[in-house]
Amino acid sequence: MIKNFKWLLFASLAFVACNNDDEVTVDTTSSDGKPLTVGSAVVTKYIALGDSYAAGFSDNALFIEGQKGSYVNIIAQQFALAGGGEFKTPFMADNIGGLLLGGNVILGQRLFFNGAAPTPVTGRPSTEATTKLTGPFSNLGVPGAKSYHLVAPGYGNVAGIATGVANPYFARFATSASTTVVADAVAQDPTFFSLWIGGNDVLGYATSGGSGRNQTGNMNPATYASNDITDPAVFAGAYNGIVNAMTAKGAKGIVANLPYVTALPFFTTVPYNPVPLSAAAATQLSAGYAIYNAGLRTMVTNNLLTDAEANRRTIKFAAGANAVVIVDSYLTDRTAFGIPSLRQATAEDLMVLTSRTFIGTTVNNNPAAVNGVSVPLADQWVLSKDEVLEVKTATDAYNATIKSVADAKGLAFVELKGVTDQLANGGIIYNNYKVTSAFVTGGMFSLDGVHPSPRGYAIIANLFTGAINAKFGANFKNKDVSLYRILYPATL
Repeated sequence: MIKNFKWLLFASLAFVACNNDDEVTVDTTSSDGKPLTVGSAVVTKYIALGDSYAAGFSDNALFIEGQKGSYVNIIAQQFALAGGGEFKTPFMADNIGGLLLGGNVILGQRLFFNGAAPTPVTGRPSTEATTKLTGPFSNLGVPGAKSYHLVAPGYGNVAGIATGVANPYFARFATSASTTVVADAVAQDPTFFSLWIGGNDVLGYATSGGSGRNQTGNMNPATYASNDITDPAVFAGAYNGIVNAMTAKGAKGIVANLPYVTALPFFTTVPYNPVPLSAAAATQLSAGYAIYNAGLRTMVTNNLLTDAEANRRTIKFAAGANAVVIVDSYLTDRTAFGIPSLRQATAEDLMVLTSRTFIGTTVNNNPAAVNGVSVPLADQWVLSKDEVLEVKTATDAYNATIKSVADAKGLAFVELKGVTDQLANGGIIYNNYKVTSAFVTGGMFSLDGVHPSPRGYAIIANLFTGAINAKFGANFKNKDVSLYRILYPATL
């Protein structure tokens, strides 16, 4: 009797459920459980424009698994759930990374963490820059591209790779030798686009320790070197041209602003004061700079230096951690009087990541000639306080352009600068995981100290889709970033 009662109860509940007009269906692919929608966006033909971040560059190389995990590929996977079409990527030939030009290696393989330090994986690159791929391609992210490169004819001309005029990555999939990245994008009649560009307009200058030139005031990018800062007006002209071309037929899109590259682990890992000294060693080293310090006081006496600058330039060592000695071209030039432009670094100066294996080494095995101590660090090893300011000033100008264009064109906008600032100042919590900008262990960045890790790219993708939801009324669900690894292993 009890068994029959339970069966009758179950049957009656099932009958009610089947006849309930208010039955709720939960869509697990959306952010709110309601049917997945793109809102007012149209994502049937999505084209991604950008640089190495869009391409999926990681661990100092571009390789297949990294490309699959790029933030734009993750976005395309979300779009596919709501009617998005095929998103085609110009994949590399292997997971080793690196590039060949005429059979010669021009870019090396990716890095992996061997438990002690980032190390190149075993193997030789097999991706030949002169081997053309069949497109067209949806992911037009080009590693190394600056803003004006996206509108530069011939940027994909194989013949110009050796001279630096063309880009070896774009040469693989450019539709012709004379085309531009934007022209190849527009030719596909996109209904939606993403654009994140401008980081490289200051990055080369920063990573080279400011050894390039600040080209503010120079409106001719054809005269720029790879390590120069792009003039903000040149950036604005290129950026407006890109967006105008992409929106000419009504396509909607999303853009992102630029972080201060100086918040990346490439610039925050090596301390300015990594020199441990005993009291005796400090006394000995200070004595070595006695003549230089005395010369500074002579300059003050003769009104050739201010007292404040002389104090800034005075080099002193003490027991404990000491700042490195650097060459600073922004100091008042008194080399004509035999006074070099030297000082000790401060917390406002940033040692580049590559200096970690250089500081403390000796010149020609001479124990008295120690780099960063008795031998000052050259410009390439440190981004000085004044150079940091140049980078930030240019970035602020670029970001003003990006926000203005986004507002004028009705584009979704991603505030990425603030996120990067948070990463460098304690980190952020995402899916109950804390990520920071700490080198190797932080979870956000890869082993080159500049490009994201797999998890970092997933977080960026979520920030983009979140902005798309807010602007266009879509309800894309965030990816669970815990499903994305922090670092790639040696073998893929």
